Amino acid sequence: MNYRHLTREEINTLYDQNCTAGDWHNITVKEGFRPEAIFNTRFYGNIKLGIFSGTIEVEKGITKKCGIYNSHIRDCEISDGIYISEVKSLANYLIEENVAIENVGSMDVEGESSFGNGTEIEILNEGGGRELPIFDRLSAQVAYLAVLYRHDPEFSEKLLEMIRQYCATKKSGMGRVEAGARILDAHILRNVNIGGYSTISGASLLEEGTIMSNAADPTYVGEGVIAKKFIILSGSRIDSSAIIDKSFIGQCVAMGKQFSAENSLFFANCEAFHGEACSFFAGPYTVTHHKSTLMIASLCSFFNAGSGTNQSNHMYKLGPVHEGIFGRGSKTGSFAYLILPTVVGAYTVVMGKHYTNFDTSDFPFSYITEEKGKSELTPAMNIFSVGTRRDTEKWPKRDKRKGPELLDIIHFDLFNPYIVGKMVNGMTILGDLAEKALKTQDFVTYKGININRLLLKATRKYYEMGLKVYIGQEIIHRLQSVEGELTMQHIRDKLTADQGPGTGKWVEVCGMFAPKSEIDDLLLSVNSGEIASLDKLQHKLQEISNHYNEFSWNWCADLIRRQYGMEPGAVEPDHLIQLISDWKTNALKMNNMILKDAEKEFDISSRLGFGVDGNEETRDLDFKAVRGTYGENKFVLGLQKEIQNIEAKADYWVGRISGLNL
Repeated sequence: MNYRHLTREEINTLYDQNCTAGDWHNITVKEGFRPEAIFNTRFYGNIKLGIFSGTIEVEKGITKKCGIYNSHIRDCEISDGIYISEVKSLANYLIEENVAIENVGSMDVEGESSFGNGTEIEILNEGGGRELPIFDRLSAQVAYLAVLYRHDPEFSEKLLEMIRQYCATKKSGMGRVEAGARILDAHILRNVNIGGYSTISGASLLEEGTIMSNAADPTYVGEGVIAKKFIILSGSRIDSSAIIDKSFIGQCVAMGKQFSAENSLFFANCEAFHGEACSFFAGPYTVTHHKSTLMIASLCSFFNAGSGTNQSNHMYKLGPVHEGIFGRGSKTGSFAYLILPTVVGAYTVVMGKHYTNFDTSDFPFSYITEEKGKSELTPAMNIFSVGTRRDTEKWPKRDKRKGPELLDIIHFDLFNPYIVGKMVNGMTILGDLAEKALKTQDFVTYKGININRLLLKATRKYYEMGLKVYIGQEIIHRLQSVEGELTMQHIRDKLTADQGPGTGKWVEVCGMFAPKSEIDDLLLSVNSGEIASLDKLQHKLQEISNHYNEFSWNWCADLIRRQYGMEPGAVEPDHLIQLISDWKTNALKMNNMILKDAEKEFDISSRLGFGVDGNEETRDLDFKAVRGTYGENKFVLGLQKEIQNIEAKADYWVGRISGLNL
């Protein structure tokens, strides 16, 4: 871009409009520049100015004339079509086109900055040892590997070095405000990069940070926000006096209502209001909406914190060094208290106060309760909860990310190799405990938690029910992809699976399900130098995700081999019919139990408080007006339709396969 010096006439015009400069010779302008759009402005240092013509929409419905008014500007490059007004100090910034900055106290870059990139946070363990440098392309998966895989020091160091190298490229003495941004009524911005089409409105203090944003998924930072040493990604909305210190905010996170976060990570679609987080690793869809809720030194995803939830990570010995793991989809009830270290299994509800350390990772879909001061586990029962089913259906619909690149890899399947693998482990453990337990025992203890002896066999059957549902779902999915004429050979070809990638243990990498062997290979590729950049690492993770369906079927096929002793690629018609029939029977039973749970939401006890000044008829009419009826409920109708579809699919395939058998 060619710039020229101001003409004498332009300098005179600016001077007449109450503008001054430390040295007019240090101001250069684009051809076509007109000085009439600059009033009462002080220029210092080296300045580059674009063409300020036309108007700009500063706020919705409020349009103003482009130009620079009543401001102090030092060492800046200002592009075309901008509006800058009432800025007491604007220093060391490149302002791209179509930017509005109004009523700002100071907006400066002081010295060289990485704009929050490279800030080391003490994540998951306040005592240290898991430090993570945050950066503006951090995904949940990369963070998980960097924080949780310290058992492989070579991998950890190489990954951390990749991050450091990337962060070094972000160092500059000039900040940037990208095209389309709006910065209004802010007090202090210091060393902050601001993404395109973002809005900063009423923020109190933003210091050492990056706000990523784009036209498809703009970011908003609102009133009273204080943020230091931070990264905020696209689509997020931070407002209502949130306080952020040394923290990372991922894509489409909502945070406000005086929530405070320190040394914490929040990934895609998290919501955080009122409470407090410290060294908290919040994977995708983590939600906390309540006051007096403290999330500390824990890893979770799809987590919902009840009001007053508290995690204690120190025992007044070596300090706050203990960590907690909350499996995908777990929840805490009001004023739930857990002393760390503790591991809570996936889709588990925790209620009450717990003063012992336990590990329930092999018991997904459970309840953990406090009974007479002791922690008790009821395995598998949450699999029939209407809340669990509703959550798994709403999460994919509530993915708010719209940008050109979705950093966090998220899988939504309720039954998958990771979760079903845990269920298989739970079945084995419950069977062993039942076999060894004495009839005189009321409870058995496993990894620090009590289980009612009389529930061991029954809850094992519930896991077995889920296993049969999973196998049937996967088989039906494969059958529906059979093309051309249906023959038994075509079916066997579709059910044939490799005994390689996907078999064996699976892990959840903070929202992403993957075979552990694939993650191990990724680590080896990093250690060997084959993967030597963050872009290549993210690409490899995405590649693993792209093969999810293939890997998942390999695992399911291996499960069929282990559970039933049959080879899916050589299955006999009667065996296949039995698997489909088992799916139908157990899926219908499971869904009917969920419907019964939903029906409780409409029973007499749920109507307490309705029709407050009337009789029972008034109560029922008031309840119906507010809550509707069981038979008209959208979720209930959807589940009833699913039941019909299951019956129809099962009957169709049994009929088709029976015909082949004949």
